[in-house]
Amino acid sequence: MGQNAQVNSRGQAGRRWAAVLLATLVLTLAGCTRAAPAPMPPTSAPPLPRPDGVPRQYSKVLLIMEENHEYDAIIGDGDAPYLNDLAATYGLARQVDAGYPPECPSLAAYLLLTSGSTHDVCDDRAPRAHPITGDNLFHQVAASGREWRNYAESSPGRCVLQNAAEGRYLVRHVPATYYVDDRADCARWVLPLGDPSSGALHDDVAAGTLPAFGLVSPDACHDMHGADACPQQRTANGDRWLRDWVSQILAGPDYRAGRLAVIITWDEGTKTNNHIPTLVIAPSTRHVTADQPYTHCSTLRTIEDILGLPPLGCARTAPAMTTAFRL
Repeated sequence: MGQNAQVNSRGQAGRRWAAVLLATLVLTLAGCTRAAPAPMPPTSAPPLPRPDGVPRQYSKVLLIMEENHEYDAIIGDGDAPYLNDLAATYGLARQVDAGYPPECPSLAAYLLLTSGSTHDVCDDRAPRAHPITGDNLFHQVAASGREWRNYAESSPGRCVLQNAAEGRYLVRHVPATYYVDDRADCARWVLPLGDPSSGALHDDVAAGTLPAFGLVSPDACHDMHGADACPQQRTANGDRWLRDWVSQILAGPDYRAGRLAVIITWDEGTKTNNHIPTLVIAPSTRHVTADQPYTHCSTLRTIEDILGLPPLGCARTAPAMTTAFRL
Protein backbone atom coordinates (compact mmCIF):
# COMPACT_ATOMS: atom_id res chain seq x y z
CA MET A 1 0.00 0.00 0.00
CA GLY A 2 1.35 3.44 -0.88
CA GLN A 3 2.07 6.19 1.63
CA ASN A 4 -0.99 8.32 0.60
CA ALA A 5 -3.32 5.35 0.91
CA GLN A 6 -2.00 4.65 4.40
CA VAL A 7 -2.58 8.27 5.46
CA ASN A 8 -6.17 8.27 4.11
CA SER A 9 -6.92 4.99 5.82
CA ARG A 10 -5.60 6.28 9.14
CA GLY A 11 -7.63 9.51 8.71
CA GLN A 12 -10.86 7.67 8.01
CA ALA A 13 -10.30 5.39 10.96
CA GLY A 14 -9.68 8.39 13.19
CA ARG A 15 -12.87 10.08 12.05
CA ARG A 16 -14.85 6.91 12.67
CA TRP A 17 -13.34 6.61 16.15
CA ALA A 18 -14.19 10.25 16.94
CA ALA A 19 -17.77 9.70 15.78
CA VAL A 20 -18.08 6.65 18.06
CA LEU A 21 -16.74 8.64 21.02
CA LEU A 22 -19.15 11.53 20.32
CA ALA A 23 -22.17 9.21 20.07
CA THR A 24 -21.18 7.49 23.31
CA LEU A 25 -20.83 10.84 25.07
CA VAL A 26 -24.25 12.01 23.85
CA LEU A 27 -25.94 8.81 25.01
CA THR A 28 -24.21 9.01 28.38
CA LEU A 29 -25.30 12.59 28.96
CA ALA A 30 -28.85 11.78 27.87
CA GLY A 31 -29.01 8.99 30.41
CA CYS A 32 -27.92 11.34 33.20
CA THR A 33 -30.37 14.10 32.32
CA ARG A 34 -33.72 14.15 34.16
CA ALA A 35 -36.86 14.19 32.06
CA ALA A 36 -38.76 17.48 32.06
CA PRO A 37 -41.47 17.57 34.77
CA ALA A 38 -45.05 17.04 33.69
CA PRO A 39 -47.02 20.29 33.43
CA MET A 40 -48.90 21.33 36.60
CA PRO A 41 -52.67 21.11 36.48
CA PRO A 42 -54.43 24.45 36.01
CA THR A 43 -55.10 26.43 39.20
CA SER A 44 -58.09 28.37 37.93
CA ALA A 45 -60.65 25.72 38.92
CA PRO A 46 -63.17 26.84 41.56
CA PRO A 47 -62.32 25.90 45.15
CA LEU A 48 -63.78 22.71 46.49
CA PRO A 49 -66.70 23.21 48.86
CA ARG A 50 -66.34 22.63 52.56
CA PRO A 51 -68.21 19.62 53.95
CA ASP A 52 -71.14 21.89 54.84
CA GLY A 53 -71.42 22.95 51.20
CA VAL A 54 -70.32 26.56 51.72
CA PRO A 55 -67.68 27.74 49.20
CA ARG A 56 -64.32 28.55 50.68
CA GLN A 57 -63.92 31.97 49.13
CA TYR A 58 -66.48 33.87 51.23
CA SER A 59 -64.84 34.93 54.46
CA LYS A 60 -66.70 38.20 55.08
CA VAL A 61 -70.35 39.23 55.36
CA LEU A 62 -71.74 42.77 55.40
CA LEU A 63 -75.32 43.11 56.67
CA ILE A 64 -77.06 46.38 55.78
CA MET A 65 -80.27 47.16 57.65
CA GLU A 66 -83.25 49.22 56.59
CA GLU A 67 -86.50 49.90 58.44
CA ASN A 68 -90.24 49.32 58.44
CA HIS A 69 -91.13 48.37 54.89
CA GLU A 70 -93.13 45.42 53.69
CA TYR A 71 -92.06 43.48 50.63
CA ASP A 72 -94.51 45.18 48.26
CA ALA A 73 -93.45 48.62 49.48
CA ILE A 74 -89.96 48.03 48.04
CA ILE A 75 -90.11 45.41 45.29
CA GLY A 76 -91.80 47.00 42.30
CA ASP A 77 -91.92 50.45 43.90
CA GLY A 78 -90.84 53.35 41.69
CA ASP A 79 -89.17 55.15 44.61
CA ALA A 80 -86.62 52.32 44.94
CA PRO A 81 -85.08 51.90 41.46
CA TYR A 82 -81.62 50.96 42.70
CA LEU A 83 -82.90 48.29 45.07
CA ASN A 84 -85.08 46.81 42.35
CA ASP A 85 -82.10 46.70 40.00
CA LEU A 86 -80.06 44.89 42.66
CA ALA A 87 -82.92 42.45 43.26
CA ALA A 88 -83.12 41.61 39.55
CA THR A 89 -79.35 41.34 39.08
CA TYR A 90 -78.34 39.40 42.19
CA GLY A 91 -80.56 37.55 44.67
CA LEU A 92 -84.03 38.19 46.10
CA ALA A 93 -85.70 36.18 48.86
CA ARG A 94 -89.42 36.61 48.27
CA GLN A 95 -90.84 34.85 51.32
CA VAL A 96 -89.08 36.34 54.34
CA ASP A 97 -91.00 37.03 57.52
CA ALA A 98 -89.19 38.92 60.26
CA GLY A 99 -90.03 36.02 62.56
CA TYR A 100 -91.16 37.82 65.70
CA PRO A 101 -94.48 39.40 66.79
CA PRO A 102 -95.39 42.31 64.47
CA GLU A 103 -96.59 44.39 67.42
CA CYS A 104 -93.03 44.51 68.78
CA PRO A 105 -90.83 47.35 67.44
CA SER A 106 -87.31 47.40 66.00
CA LEU A 107 -85.04 46.33 68.84
CA ALA A 108 -86.41 42.79 68.96
CA ALA A 109 -85.47 42.31 65.30
CA TYR A 110 -81.87 43.41 65.83
CA LEU A 111 -81.46 41.12 68.83
CA LEU A 112 -82.97 38.22 66.89
CA LEU A 113 -80.64 38.83 63.95
CA THR A 114 -77.52 38.88 66.12
CA SER A 115 -78.24 36.35 68.88
CA GLY A 116 -81.07 34.10 67.74
CA SER A 117 -83.42 35.41 70.44
CA THR A 118 -85.49 38.52 71.16
CA HIS A 119 -84.67 38.06 74.86
CA ASP A 120 -88.37 38.82 75.52
CA VAL A 121 -87.81 42.44 74.52
CA CYS A 122 -90.83 44.19 73.00
CA ASP A 123 -89.89 47.87 73.25
CA ASP A 124 -87.15 50.18 71.98
CA ARG A 125 -85.52 51.28 75.21
CA ALA A 126 -81.78 51.89 75.46
CA PRO A 127 -79.11 49.43 76.65
CA ARG A 128 -79.44 50.68 80.24
CA ALA A 129 -82.94 49.18 80.31
CA HIS A 130 -81.96 46.03 78.42
CA PRO A 131 -78.47 44.81 79.37
CA ILE A 132 -78.29 41.61 77.30
CA THR A 133 -75.97 38.82 78.42
CA GLY A 134 -75.04 35.58 76.73
CA ASP A 135 -73.60 34.56 73.40
CA ASN A 136 -74.16 36.59 70.26
CA LEU A 137 -72.78 36.94 66.76
CA PHE A 138 -70.37 39.73 67.69
CA HIS A 139 -68.91 37.64 70.52
CA GLN A 140 -68.65 34.58 68.28
CA VAL A 141 -66.62 36.44 65.68
CA ALA A 142 -64.24 37.92 68.26
CA ALA A 143 -63.84 34.57 70.04
CA SER A 144 -62.82 33.00 66.71
CA GLY A 145 -59.91 35.45 66.47
CA ARG A 146 -61.52 37.73 63.89
CA GLU A 147 -62.95 41.23 64.01
CA TRP A 148 -66.40 42.74 63.57
CA ARG A 149 -67.75 46.26 63.13
CA ASN A 150 -71.09 47.95 63.72
CA TYR A 151 -70.93 51.04 61.49
CA ALA A 152 -73.48 53.53 62.86
CA GLU A 153 -74.38 56.56 60.78
CA SER A 154 -74.58 59.92 62.64
CA SER A 155 -73.22 58.38 65.84
CA PRO A 156 -71.44 61.10 67.85
CA GLY A 157 -68.72 58.67 68.92
CA ARG A 158 -67.77 55.07 69.60
CA CYS A 159 -70.20 52.73 71.37
CA VAL A 160 -72.73 55.47 72.15
CA LEU A 161 -75.37 53.98 74.47
CA GLN A 162 -78.19 56.49 74.05
CA ASN A 163 -79.98 58.29 71.22
CA ALA A 164 -78.30 61.43 69.93
CA ALA A 165 -80.04 64.70 70.75
CA GLU A 166 -80.51 65.64 67.08
CA GLY A 167 -82.62 62.52 66.55
CA ARG A 168 -80.77 60.81 63.71
CA TYR A 169 -78.65 58.32 65.68
CA LEU A 170 -80.96 55.74 67.27
CA VAL A 171 -79.25 53.28 69.60
CA ARG A 172 -81.97 50.66 69.13
CA HIS A 173 -80.66 50.17 65.59
CA VAL A 174 -77.12 49.48 66.82
CA PRO A 175 -77.40 46.04 68.45
CA ALA A 176 -73.76 45.64 69.47
CA THR A 177 -74.34 48.28 72.16
CA TYR A 178 -76.77 45.99 74.05
CA TYR A 179 -74.44 43.06 74.78
CA VAL A 180 -72.88 44.00 78.11
CA ASP A 181 -70.29 41.21 78.14
CA ASP A 182 -68.74 42.66 74.99
CA ARG A 183 -68.41 46.31 75.98
CA ALA A 184 -64.63 46.35 75.53
CA ASP A 185 -65.06 45.36 71.89
CA CYS A 186 -67.98 47.78 71.60
CA ALA A 187 -65.63 50.61 72.54
CA ARG A 188 -63.28 49.59 69.73
CA TRP A 189 -65.60 48.39 67.00
CA VAL A 190 -68.89 50.29 67.16
CA LEU A 191 -67.87 53.23 65.02
CA PRO A 192 -69.37 56.30 63.37
CA LEU A 193 -70.12 55.26 59.79
CA GLY A 194 -68.79 58.35 58.03
CA ASP A 195 -69.94 59.17 54.51
CA PRO A 196 -69.17 57.74 51.05
CA SER A 197 -66.08 59.95 50.73
CA SER A 198 -64.45 59.43 54.14
CA GLY A 199 -64.77 57.69 57.46
CA ALA A 200 -64.73 54.16 58.88
CA LEU A 201 -66.75 52.26 56.28
CA HIS A 202 -65.31 54.15 53.31
CA ASP A 203 -61.76 53.49 54.50
CA ASP A 204 -62.32 49.78 55.18
CA VAL A 205 -64.00 49.29 51.80
CA ALA A 206 -61.27 51.15 49.91
CA ALA A 207 -58.44 49.30 51.65
CA GLY A 208 -60.02 45.86 51.35
CA THR A 209 -59.98 45.53 55.14
CA LEU A 210 -63.64 44.96 55.92
CA PRO A 211 -64.02 42.76 59.01
CA ALA A 212 -65.31 39.20 59.03
CA PHE A 213 -68.73 40.56 59.99
CA GLY A 214 -69.96 44.10 59.53
CA LEU A 215 -73.38 45.52 60.33
CA VAL A 216 -74.33 48.85 58.77
CA SER A 217 -76.89 50.93 60.68
CA PRO A 218 -78.13 53.93 58.65
CA ASP A 219 -79.45 56.92 60.54
CA ALA A 220 -83.10 57.91 60.73
CA CYS A 221 -82.90 59.91 57.51
CA HIS A 222 -81.58 56.97 55.48
CA ASP A 223 -83.22 53.93 57.10
CA MET A 224 -86.51 54.52 55.19
CA HIS A 225 -88.42 55.00 58.45
CA GLY A 226 -87.72 58.71 58.64
CA ALA A 227 -87.41 61.32 61.37
CA ASP A 228 -88.63 64.82 62.14
CA ALA A 229 -85.57 66.21 60.34
CA CYS A 230 -86.35 64.28 57.15
CA PRO A 231 -90.03 63.30 56.97
CA GLN A 232 -90.38 63.29 53.16
CA GLN A 233 -89.35 60.79 50.46
CA ARG A 234 -88.25 58.18 52.98
CA THR A 235 -88.00 55.31 50.51
CA ALA A 236 -86.34 57.42 47.80
CA ASN A 237 -83.80 58.86 50.25
CA GLY A 238 -82.90 55.40 51.48
CA ASP A 239 -82.59 54.05 47.95
CA ARG A 240 -80.21 56.85 46.94
CA TRP A 241 -78.17 56.32 50.10
CA LEU A 242 -77.89 52.61 49.36
CA ARG A 243 -76.87 53.36 45.77
CA ASP A 244 -74.02 55.58 46.96
CA TRP A 245 -72.74 52.99 49.42
CA VAL A 246 -73.43 49.65 47.75
CA SER A 247 -71.95 50.70 44.40
CA GLN A 248 -68.76 51.59 46.26
CA ILE A 249 -68.77 48.31 48.20
CA LEU A 250 -69.19 46.25 45.03
CA ALA A 251 -66.25 48.07 43.45
CA GLY A 252 -64.04 47.46 46.49
CA PRO A 253 -61.20 44.91 46.78
CA ASP A 254 -63.03 42.56 49.17
CA TYR A 255 -65.98 42.09 46.84
CA ARG A 256 -63.95 41.94 43.63
CA ALA A 257 -61.68 39.28 45.15
CA GLY A 258 -64.69 37.10 45.96
CA ARG A 259 -64.29 37.36 49.73
CA LEU A 260 -67.43 39.35 50.53
CA ALA A 261 -71.15 38.64 50.49
CA VAL A 262 -73.65 41.45 51.16
CA ILE A 263 -77.15 41.08 52.63
CA ILE A 264 -79.71 43.90 52.68
CA THR A 265 -82.80 43.38 54.80
CA TRP A 266 -85.46 45.24 56.79
CA ASP A 267 -86.07 44.95 60.50
CA GLU A 268 -89.84 44.60 60.14
CA GLY A 269 -92.77 45.37 57.90
CA THR A 270 -95.75 47.03 59.56
CA LYS A 271 -97.66 46.46 62.77
CA THR A 272 -99.77 43.82 61.03
CA ASN A 273 -97.45 42.33 58.40
CA ASN A 274 -93.81 41.32 58.80
CA HIS A 275 -93.33 40.11 55.21
CA ILE A 276 -90.08 41.88 54.28
CA PRO A 277 -87.71 41.92 51.29
CA THR A 278 -84.22 40.50 51.66
CA LEU A 279 -81.51 40.90 49.00
CA VAL A 280 -78.38 38.76 48.72
CA ILE A 281 -75.48 40.17 46.70
CA ALA A 282 -72.39 38.09 45.94
CA PRO A 283 -70.18 37.31 42.93
CA SER A 284 -71.70 33.82 42.71
CA THR A 285 -75.30 35.04 43.04
CA ARG A 286 -76.76 36.20 39.72
CA HIS A 287 -80.43 36.45 38.76
CA VAL A 288 -81.63 34.28 41.65
CA THR A 289 -85.04 34.37 43.29
CA ALA A 290 -85.91 32.13 46.21
CA ASP A 291 -89.43 31.29 47.36
CA GLN A 292 -88.48 29.21 50.38
CA PRO A 293 -89.83 30.58 53.68
CA TYR A 294 -87.11 32.35 55.67
CA THR A 295 -86.92 34.54 58.79
CA HIS A 296 -84.31 36.67 60.55
CA CYS A 297 -83.19 33.38 62.11
CA SER A 298 -82.31 32.21 58.58
CA THR A 299 -80.28 35.35 57.96
CA LEU A 300 -78.33 34.73 61.17
CA ARG A 301 -77.84 31.07 60.21
CA THR A 302 -76.58 32.10 56.77
CA ILE A 303 -74.01 34.49 58.22
CA GLU A 304 -72.82 31.93 60.75
CA ASP A 305 -72.55 29.20 58.12
CA ILE A 306 -70.47 31.41 55.84
CA LEU A 307 -68.15 32.33 58.71
CA GLY A 308 -67.93 28.76 60.01
CA LEU A 309 -69.61 29.57 63.34
CA PRO A 310 -72.05 27.35 65.26
CA PRO A 311 -75.66 28.53 64.97
CA LEU A 312 -77.17 30.39 67.91
CA GLY A 313 -80.70 30.15 69.30
CA CYS A 314 -83.38 29.99 66.63
CA ALA A 315 -80.71 29.75 63.92
CA ARG A 316 -80.09 26.14 64.97
CA THR A 317 -83.34 25.02 63.35
CA ALA A 318 -83.69 27.73 60.68
CA PRO A 319 -82.93 27.00 57.03
CA ALA A 320 -79.87 28.79 55.70
CA MET A 321 -79.92 30.72 52.42
CA THR A 322 -76.49 29.52 51.33
CA THR A 323 -77.65 26.87 48.88
CA ALA A 324 -80.46 28.89 47.32
CA PHE A 325 -78.19 31.87 46.68
CA ARG A 326 -75.06 29.88 45.71
CA LEU A 327 -73.02 31.22 48.57
